[in-house]
Amino acid sequence: MKFEILAPAGSRESLVAGVRCGADAVYLGGKTLNARRSAGNFNDEELKKAIQYCHSHAVKVYITLNTLCRDGEFSDAFHFAEKVLTYGADAFIVQDIGIVKMLGSCFPGVRIHASTQMSAMTPSAAAFLKKAGVSRLVLPREMTADEIGELAADTDLELEMFVHGALCMSVSGQCYFSAMIGQRSGNRGLCAQPCRLPFSACKEGGFDLSLKDLSLLNQLEKISGLGVLSLKIEGRMKRPEYVAAAVSSIKKAINGAYSFKDEELLKNVFSRSGFTEGYFNGTRDRSMFGTRQKEDVVSARQAVKYFSHLYDNENPLVPIDMELEFLRSKPVRLTAEALGKKVSVICSEPQQAINRAETPESLKNRLSKLGGTQFYVSSIKIKSDDGLMLPAAEINALRRKAVEALSAAELKMPLCYPPDEIPPRERKETTPYFTARFADIAQIPKDHPFKRIFIPVWSSDEAFLKTGAGAELPRGLFGVEKRLEKRLRELKKRGVKNALCGNIGAYQLAEKIGFHVYGDFGLNVFNSLSARNFNSPILSFELTVKEANSINAEDTGMIAYGRLPLMLTRICPVKSRIGCDKCGKNGTLTDRRGVSFPIVCSPYPCVQLLNSVPLYMGDKMKDIKTDFIHFYFTDESKSDVKKIIALYKNGEKADFDYTRGLYYRGVF
Repeated sequence: MKFEILAPAGSRESLVAGVRCGADAVYLGGKTLNARRSAGNFNDEELKKAIQYCHSHAVKVYITLNTLCRDGEFSDAFHFAEKVLTYGADAFIVQDIGIVKMLGSCFPGVRIHASTQMSAMTPSAAAFLKKAGVSRLVLPREMTADEIGELAADTDLELEMFVHGALCMSVSGQCYFSAMIGQRSGNRGLCAQPCRLPFSACKEGGFDLSLKDLSLLNQLEKISGLGVLSLKIEGRMKRPEYVAAAVSSIKKAINGAYSFKDEELLKNVFSRSGFTEGYFNGTRDRSMFGTRQKEDVVSARQAVKYFSHLYDNENPLVPIDMELEFLRSKPVRLTAEALGKKVSVICSEPQQAINRAETPESLKNRLSKLGGTQFYVSSIKIKSDDGLMLPAAEINALRRKAVEALSAAELKMPLCYPPDEIPPRERKETTPYFTARFADIAQIPKDHPFKRIFIPVWSSDEAFLKTGAGAELPRGLFGVEKRLEKRLRELKKRGVKNALCGNIGAYQLAEKIGFHVYGDFGLNVFNSLSARNFNSPILSFELTVKEANSINAEDTGMIAYGRLPLMLTRICPVKSRIGCDKCGKNGTLTDRRGVSFPIVCSPYPCVQLLNSVPLYMGDKMKDIKTDFIHFYFTDESKSDVKKIIALYKNGEKADFDYTRGLYYRGVF
């Protein structure tokens, strides 16, 4: 089996551990705009040294620019990218489509890897990304083997997948829980992991959002048949011993030498009540849940000590070819080739031997002494005359100079075009028009004020014909793209014209079929450049009102009312705890303070965890200057909807519990 092993590097120590244990590539970030801002990370000088170190060991470096970016941060993102490309960075991992566009236009030929945060789980999503200039897709951790195979068969993008490390309860890129609760956005690299806290499904359980860690090391043979190139380890917040353990274990698994004992050692380094293969095998049940237990911590102590010694010293992982010219009346010349480079170094002429002359064998022996370096001898050729000698110190010095020259950093000057600046939009004092999505047509008043309305795509044909609604497409498209395409073609024939899409795959598919496509909040549109890539986008509700108002793109909107979805999950926490029969589609999760959050199931392959109270901005309409506002109706009755419409028309305060969301707080 041939794979790239991709290791996390949240610190210099973890970087060294990954490289010395045999990683083929590492991923790491600067101090900002990366999805693990709480890790140690690297300043500019540290990044330069890290890239030099990795390249001297034939290891690639992927730089994380994988958070949503504000308009005011694009200049920093550009200069950071320019700097690390000069250092030799091999690729960028990116979540924000605006950053994808900036990198592609400013740095022709740059390699871009689409982060798992892009929620790209279908062939249509892969097609969207390829068109945008992406070369590799990091697959969502929630995909099954069959779904990965289906996607791989329909794209020539490189595919990378997580095979070891923490699992999030939410689909990556679709979690807003940490942001809503404490302003620490997972889409901005500061997730506070509220899912690890006690949450009770229907008041009958606890820790019902906390999953075990993923480990697919026993599935590599199956993965090798799916078209996956890179095996990724999660863990930039983890200690270097964890990185050493994971990389070493994957190498063993690739070579067919991974044993039960190895798995137990790896489990002891870090796990939450053991590992799960969950989604990959199509399993979505209680066996996937786990928390960090006291016994897990105790077991880690001895295992950590064992793995800490795996990277104490350099391991000879890089082959080197050498050719030595040891000829009479000529300077001794050593030519060495490794890491795609070829260098030649010389020293003084050899002397006539008085006692003991050098032989080809003795010269090979001296040149082979590469201990303490990353190199091992692949081949040595000797061209020598008989009867000559040279002090051992000079031959050793020659060898060291060649190794140093091969290991030296190479600064590059990337082809670079400065980005176009997009000034903040100056908004006229106009009243935004209204749009809405409804969970069910029973909620829709006869004389509503909405310019566009949307209902779930799986609603009946009669529902669409009766209301004139557009189709709201699911954000989680796991395994349903063919079914969805068939459904969309049916709706198109029946006269449905509009589609609301919160996933890039859904957007691509609906556009291909000929719908008038609108961007939903799940696209995480956070800046003007991103907004310009989608039609009439509903902006991220992690923006402040002021930031949303300043987005400079045509026809943008913001959610102004509704129970905001905090998580999109592929495993239902209520079903896994008590079963669907007891739930009756009225499931809730209750936190440690007694606050309840509704769980909404659907014909989609995912369920949603909604906020405990709705967002309300009816009495703050004077602050909103986007082109339209969007109402996200979930569990309201028709009379509730009428009441809310009246409140917004009159600019009145609500007489129910509500939140302003993040519109005045913002996220860090």
